[in-house]
Amino acid sequence: MSEKISTRVAYGKALAEFGGDENIVVLDADLAICTMSCYFRDKYPERYFNMGIAEANMIDVAAGFATTGKTAFCHSFASFTAGRGYDQIRQSIAYPNLNVKVVGSHAGLTVGEDGATHQCIEDLSLMRTIPGMTVICPCDANEARLAFKAMLDYEGPCYFRTGRDDLDVVTDKIEGYRFELGKGSLLKDGSDVTVIATGLMVQIALKACEILEKEGISVRLIDMHTIKPLDQEIILKAAKETGAIVTAEEHNVIGGLGSAVSEVLARNYPAPVEMVGVEDVFGRSGHSDELLVRYGLTKEHIVECAKRAIARK
Repeated sequence: MSEKISTRVAYGKALAEFGGDENIVVLDADLAICTMSCYFRDKYPERYFNMGIAEANMIDVAAGFATTGKTAFCHSFASFTAGRGYDQIRQSIAYPNLNVKVVGSHAGLTVGEDGATHQCIEDLSLMRTIPGMTVICPCDANEARLAFKAMLDYEGPCYFRTGRDDLDVVTDKIEGYRFELGKGSLLKDGSDVTVIATGLMVQIALKACEILEKEGISVRLIDMHTIKPLDQEIILKAAKETGAIVTAEEHNVIGGLGSAVSEVLARNYPAPVEMVGVEDVFGRSGHSDELLVRYGLTKEHIVECAKRAIARK
């Protein structure tokens, strides 16, 4: 079994690995050891800037760097980048379409004991509604590295979501797996129901697929690592061929992956959709595993929703 690694660590290592370009600058809001921008800081200290606990200012400085031709990466917890920095992201980065990459670390429920104030379950919704913003949520270390490289090669504003918990690396074991920005990855084919998952819910969905397969239910699993631009083609193909959809995300069911998938289907090919996610409530302090169970982000809940979606065909 491969070593578990968090997406934030994998991101930080990729930032250092591909950070040799002199046009890359990295900013952090005094959380380098948490966001893992410390890997870049230690390797390229002359292009690293600790902006202090001043997220809005950090984002505006990143925008300034971008106007001079730099590729600027700015980091904090997701609750602070997407939350406290929203106005600056919208007005100073997205509106002028600048090449700034905003990284939201410690996203979702699995920051554990830090509690509701730090458990950002709204960031995907906030970021995907900003015109021109690319939104990325990798599921494991392998995908985080590939996603980082794709983001680096892309010219324009991006939001990159990372998590705190160590996760199994699964995508490197999937035959035919490939990463392309804006294209979902088919991890498993099936004919009865499709599960579309993002972030750590991909690993949980894989376990749910095993349960369903043992019960004779054929499941298609799509890893939707790019929330925006959303891969409409893979969604519509799945809806037409399997007739039932389940979405799974470590995020509020309002405004995130489930909403995005439903918007595509409502406009093009209505099909039953069940959503696994946080049911429009705040999180609370607790161990990650306990919180996932409490809020229904489990393989059992995915199984239940898959059967419910199939029954609605």
